[in-house]
Amino acid sequence: MELPEADRTPESRRPQDPAGSRIMSREQLVRRLSVSTRSNNVQAVMRLLADYVGASHFLLARYDLVQEQGLDFIVTSNWPFDLVRRLGADLASGYARSTELEKCLSLLTPSFSLLPDDISPPDNISRQYCALTFCVGKTRFSLMLLFSEGIILSQERLREVGLFAAYGASFAEARDAKAERDFELTERELECLFWIAEGKTSDEIAVILGISRNTINNYITSVMRKTATKTRSEAIAYAVRNNLV
Repeated sequence: MELPEADRTPESRRPQDPAGSRIMSREQLVRRLSVSTRSNNVQAVMRLLADYVGASHFLLARYDLVQEQGLDFIVTSNWPFDLVRRLGADLASGYARSTELEKCLSLLTPSFSLLPDDISPPDNISRQYCALTFCVGKTRFSLMLLFSEGIILSQERLREVGLFAAYGASFAEARDAKAERDFELTERELECLFWIAEGKTSDEIAVILGISRNTINNYITSVMRKTATKTRSEAIAYAVRNNLV
């Protein structure tokens, strides 16, 4: 992949798709994004952003989930499954080694990395991928893009994609958080979750709420079942991640 020398890309050097046709204008992108965000379709948003910058594949990851088992850190993606599964461990390791300063400096700044040597990208796809990191509230996301070999990239468009990606992801975050608060956990369960996040034991919560210890434990068990967590610590982490406490 080649990058233009200046941030502004001349008309004759704007990104092109593999067939050589022009990629949509900024005005077209904004109009199409307005439709996708109204329906909270985060996958459609990321597909539009990938098209806008000339990427062939997109992967939206949540970094607060990247070190957990499985592929829960993936919000939406059209990367090949085997590639994502192999890359997950590398993402977790790299993120764990980063300092908070490095994480802050990386926000909305396009960064380029190479796929691990033992990963085979799809045919005619570059081994180099671009990552755009951004925050939605307290949650840090990364949009990772794959490109065809030899495509000319625009730094200006890449930065715009980072901003638009944060905008699109915010709708999905708000929808999911609202659904969890309104339909999954009862007010009593939220109270128990708040107090265990404050470090209170079941006995202490029972005194605070004026109900029995067994009832408290039943509420907490229900919280863990609904949030698919196995321990109180995991339930607290889930609550913090989703702004429940």
